[in-house]
Amino acid sequence: MSTATPMTATIYHNPDCGTSRNTLALIRHAGIEPTVIEYLKTPPNRDQLIKLIDEAMLKPREALREKGTPFAELGLGAAGITDDVIIDAMLKHPILINRPFVVTPRGTRLCRPSEVVLDILPPVTQSFVKENGEVVIAAHGQRI
Repeated sequence: MSTATPMTATIYHNPDCGTSRNTLALIRHAGIEPTVIEYLKTPPNRDQLIKLIDEAMLKPREALREKGTPFAELGLGAAGITDDVIIDAMLKHPILINRPFVVTPRGTRLCRPSEVVLDILPPVTQSFVKENGEVVIAAHGQRI
């Protein structure tokens, strides 16, 4: 009989974001105490950011946050903006990095909506309700 190694997880978290808080709660609900990186205080470096985006199978533009950021002022919506320009802007203004990114041995995901995290966690068998009252997992572990 082998003893399973507990799953690890890292969340790039913004505690002011409801989606990020719900994602963190889902990880903990799965019995995992993740490494929490408040990316606005401790932003990823260029290599880490590119790796997160690549492992999540996204393009930099897909990982770019528009709402509540300098997106418009920086002209990041203009045609012809390159991935390098987007990455540079994210590094200079971490608020432009959409959140939360979660990394587990099962993969990396941008967890929007928060229940996307369930794709990279072990099965969750107990019900879970988001902070806004939305049921994500019903009794007996059925994903809603």
